[in-house]
Amino acid sequence: MAASTSSLAVILFSPRNRNPNPNPNPKFSPLSFPKSMASSHLHLRHRVFTPISATAASPQTVVMDFDLEKPREECGVVGIAGHPEAARLCSIALHALQHRGQEGAGIAASDFSTIRYLTGLGLVSEVFNDSRSLLSLPGSSAIGHVRYSTAGAASELQNVQPLRASYRFGQLAVAHNGNLVNYPSLRASLEDQGSIFKTSSDTEAIIHLIATSKSRSFLSCLAEACSALRGAYSLLFLTADKLLAVRDPHGFRPLVLGRIPRDNGSPPAIVFASETCALDLIGAQYEREVEPGEVVIVDTQTLDISTACLIPSKPRKACVFELIYFSLPQSIVFGHPVYQARCSFGATLAAESPAPGADVVIPVPDSGFFAARGFAERSGLPFHQGLIRSHYVGRTFIQPSQEIRDLGVKLKLSPIRGILQGKSVVVVDDSLVRGTTSKKIVNLLRDAGAREVHMRIASPPIIGSCYYGVDTARPEELVSNQMDVEGVRKEIGADSLAFLSLDSLNVLLGDEAPTFCNACFTRDYPVPPAELVEAKAKELLCIN
Repeated sequence: MAASTSSLAVILFSPRNRNPNPNPNPKFSPLSFPKSMASSHLHLRHRVFTPISATAASPQTVVMDFDLEKPREECGVVGIAGHPEAARLCSIALHALQHRGQEGAGIAASDFSTIRYLTGLGLVSEVFNDSRSLLSLPGSSAIGHVRYSTAGAASELQNVQPLRASYRFGQLAVAHNGNLVNYPSLRASLEDQGSIFKTSSDTEAIIHLIATSKSRSFLSCLAEACSALRGAYSLLFLTADKLLAVRDPHGFRPLVLGRIPRDNGSPPAIVFASETCALDLIGAQYEREVEPGEVVIVDTQTLDISTACLIPSKPRKACVFELIYFSLPQSIVFGHPVYQARCSFGATLAAESPAPGADVVIPVPDSGFFAARGFAERSGLPFHQGLIRSHYVGRTFIQPSQEIRDLGVKLKLSPIRGILQGKSVVVVDDSLVRGTTSKKIVNLLRDAGAREVHMRIASPPIIGSCYYGVDTARPEELVSNQMDVEGVRKEIGADSLAFLSLDSLNVLLGDEAPTFCNACFTRDYPVPPAELVEAKAKELLCIN
């Protein structure tokens, strides 16, 4: 039972984990860590994947998108208060979060009286492509959002956030990273009460819950709304004079707080973001995480900060895939430097699953880089960039003949024959989902002259879909959910295949292992996703 709204505003957070200068190199693993690495550089929110021949580009073309093999983080958020160019800084910070969503972007800004917003489809640079667009967003506080599209709602502008609404307390804008597992029932209940939805986003349900609350203050309305939510949410709210940051009681998705020093004697600007890499880009200093269940309230006029326990916290279940793949390596996520975590994963993988007789270790760019470094240093093998990724090729539309389709992977990845020719190659990737891209990579390396190809995956086998804000394949599309390791090896054509074991991953996470969500590896879901599973099944029946 959630705490009553009357008491929520006075339950203050304890000061734990609020060291403004966190240890940049925590002991992530009991294993010896190579010092040289430290300086190295309804429509649901889950996409329905149609067979490649069934895509709708035209009857004569197919869509080739080799990033579909990877799980996708659905969203990234940023909020700024107390800076005269809040919207401009927001757009810059969103560039640092572009990896978290590339199909839509938006910013809402407040000048203490009016909230103005601009959203669009495409990359941040495409939505905010000239100075005039940002001039239309005056004010010293702003929130921004990047997103991937959702099933049934691809390329629909009305779903791009921040969402904005007017209600009895004035104007409100919200940006959300996460996914509500009880969205179907929430929406049905709200519609029964007369709410009219304009989008297919679960974020809109949050706005309706706030607007229909009978509580007498915005904070109480927000508390009442959040008490009805189940699942993952890192939220930013913007009103005429407040910026609020909220994190779900399990802390599934990251949300950090920082400050931008000002040279003119003004108080530091306040910044919230999904990752610390966004803080770094705009010169903000990382201060701490927003705690699970916490609301941080910034008065955008005085920049005073207050904090309260909005929802009593539950056992933390931070998404382990943030460390494995989603977050940028320069970020600090859940208190850990991401690059160091990935190096540790790779080093442990080398210790438990070596490749005897191998000549060279190469990463699958870009996310496999640090795991491959860790593997190479632990195994004593040379590390090389045997595959070069083109960053200028996105989704491509090509003719459907098999011969031409097989060339598609070379648009993304180009092998360096001089590194691979005649060699026994260990290729390290962060994860393996469907196996389709891994199979293409194995063939690509063999065509470039590799004598042997040993695939090493720096995470456990993925056997379950994610329902907490990650765009993953359906269970029947997950190759490790359909086959054992040997079956997957044969499917992708590698000479050997090994995954980082779940036991080793937990050893690396140490005492914090129980505080991470690993449902994609175990199907042990902290918040039961039954509603979304049922709704997904119904949606598939309608499509088929």
